[in-house]
Amino acid sequence: MPAIPFPFLNSQDNSAQLSTIAYRVGEFVEHAIDHSIAGSALEAPLLEDETEMAPDTWYRKLLPEGLCGDGSPYHIYLRKGSSKHLCIFLSGGGIAWNPYTAARPVTGGRTAAWMPNYYWENLRPFTQIMNIHNGITATLEAINPFHDWNFLVITYSTGDMHLGDAELTYKPEADAPEDPPAENEDQVLHFHGRKNFLSAMETCRAFFPDPDRLLIAGDSAGAFAVPAVAEEIADAFYPRVSDITLLSDSAQLYYGRWRHVLKKVWNTEKTRWKDVNGSNLALEWYRALYKRNGKRFRCLYAGSTRDYLLSAFYSDMHYKEYRTDASLQDLYFRQMRRMVRDLKELDPDMGIFVYDFRHPSLAGGGTIHTAVRQPAFFLKSSSGVSMAQWLSQAVEGNVCDAGLELLRLPERKGRGKKKAEDPGKPEESI
Repeated sequence: MPAIPFPFLNSQDNSAQLSTIAYRVGEFVEHAIDHSIAGSALEAPLLEDETEMAPDTWYRKLLPEGLCGDGSPYHIYLRKGSSKHLCIFLSGGGIAWNPYTAARPVTGGRTAAWMPNYYWENLRPFTQIMNIHNGITATLEAINPFHDWNFLVITYSTGDMHLGDAELTYKPEADAPEDPPAENEDQVLHFHGRKNFLSAMETCRAFFPDPDRLLIAGDSAGAFAVPAVAEEIADAFYPRVSDITLLSDSAQLYYGRWRHVLKKVWNTEKTRWKDVNGSNLALEWYRALYKRNGKRFRCLYAGSTRDYLLSAFYSDMHYKEYRTDASLQDLYFRQMRRMVRDLKELDPDMGIFVYDFRHPSLAGGGTIHTAVRQPAFFLKSSSGVSMAQWLSQAVEGNVCDAGLELLRLPERKGRGKKKAEDPGKPEESI
């Protein structure tokens, strides 16, 4: 989902003057960062077809077949490491499920003023800071256990969980709080995620044809996509790779009309919506994945206990109010307990990482939204291990739980390949 690191107005603050100030500050900050990156040494260099990648360098790769939600050009990020391991990362960045949400893309001003904002509509230079050089993609950091991996970051700016193939017409919304209603002509949101994904994967196979290990990971909207596309990545692009780990970081959003959105709004392929019959979309996709593949994939799930942003999306979807507060976050907490129990029932060996790092804003409190591409990736959780440590052990086959005590659920330690085959003492269930 969309997340800018400076939302500072409380979601219940109804002061028009404060909202306007916050909006202007947010716009100023975003534009300043945007201008400092664009065309400078900070911007990832473009990778031409005939160019060979230098090691340990992030590149932008334009995809002619790609398209952002607003119709602008689309690019991915690639990075060549020193190993044969490959991380395919599905970026998050919100969703749009009707004309109202389509008319309210993310901007610095909207986020700072806590105005409704739902998805990133393009890949302006500012978005680079959310895609690379942070968390698992901070590959120059010595403490990063993934520093020697190859990377594909499938960027995201279409509001369709990387799956859509449709167009949605909408009336634009006024930009600033005090502006009059927009009277521009209808605009179009291009749900182009499916074609972007396929083009990105074709490019990835060309640059990284023979990895020995895959990590397919995603945060937020990308986390939902992980179980939806993992089988296709394995079968169509890397059929010779058997060591595959999946990680979804923050893919919890209960909604009773997911099947409608997938089928009628985003026009996804039938394989994406036919198995969706419940309100927990990620769980539905993981169930379908296990049904078809058994334990072919090593599956992991992570999330924060009172996610400030996903609780606001839940409020908007169910109560038509973009807000978060303690009661909504408590509801999110109870839903997360339920989701973890359901995932463990599906596969007792699924690794779970729960964290409760507080969100550093005044926007209704709550915990952060996603950690895998945030500085929190390296912070130790209540269990005494960081997500970086937990994930690096998991891709080696030593899958364990961390942080379940935050949900008042017991943990299981060290379920590696050998331990999973050990017929000794039965493990405690939750």
